[in-house]
Amino acid sequence: MRLALENVNINNNGGPNSFARKLIHEFEKQGVNYRSREPEAILCFIESPRHDLSNIPLVQRLDGIYFNTMQPYDQQNANILRTYKAASGIVFQSEFSKNLVTTWFGEHENSTVIHNGANMDFIDSIPKAESESLSKFDNIWTCAASWRPHKRLKDNIGYFLQHSGPNDVLFVAGDKQDEEIPQDTKIKYLGSLNEQQLISLYKASTHFIHLGWLDNCPNVVVDARACGCHIICTNSGGTPEVAGPEATIIQQERWNFKPVELYSPPVLDFSKKAVNNTGDVDYNMDLVGQKYIDFCKGVT
Repeated sequence: MRLALENVNINNNGGPNSFARKLIHEFEKQGVNYRSREPEAILCFIESPRHDLSNIPLVQRLDGIYFNTMQPYDQQNANILRTYKAASGIVFQSEFSKNLVTTWFGEHENSTVIHNGANMDFIDSIPKAESESLSKFDNIWTCAASWRPHKRLKDNIGYFLQHSGPNDVLFVAGDKQDEEIPQDTKIKYLGSLNEQQLISLYKASTHFIHLGWLDNCPNVVVDARACGCHIICTNSGGTPEVAGPEATIIQQERWNFKPVELYSPPVLDFSKKAVNNTGDVDYNMDLVGQKYIDFCKGVT
């Protein structure tokens, strides 16, 4: 199949572009020409910059939309909505993402849900992080994100400090923006890591904490789970859909899809734990990539 990718920057480490690198790997494995100058379809990430969207079938991959009351969300969503209306098909990252977008934009006549996946070939090729300094810990906990307030770094740390053993450690990956983050000898701040470093760390970890609010389908959770981590997350957003049936879920009030102040997330009560009842998904990128190919073929 001949495809063109739109609004993708593989040199950027953000969630959509990180996933794009995984998808490109699958396209190469399955013989898809994703750089065609005469594509049968265009796979667009989030929104298209083109003025004319009518000449080639367009598949829009959507994680979510803007709804932060502290930002001009209608303006931010305008081009996403324009792309949505023009698209021949929509790929949502999660059921949560589909419910969010259709609540705001209306139902699309041709859509599907394809959860994010993990590149198992890549993961298998990366050795587990091992060193004398790591071997002294009973359990290694990890969390990773671009640390904006709704990712809840303080809550991740708070949960760890309440539930970890005396000889456990928490590694925090990603640049932290909050100067008031607790300092503790059990917490190690690593700063920004590349994908290989993250995978190596995940494979050495027993727990991965992701207590973010209203995430659509976090790649870090998919990758950490694929590396064998026990996931601890909230029931907020689409994260439970990829966290696995064995995940620890911290319950909070369900969101009604109305605009909110995203960077002021609700307070969590760590005692409100539940079993993950969202079922399970196959996160292997072999399957995920094939689903993308089949859906794109369907719009041509």
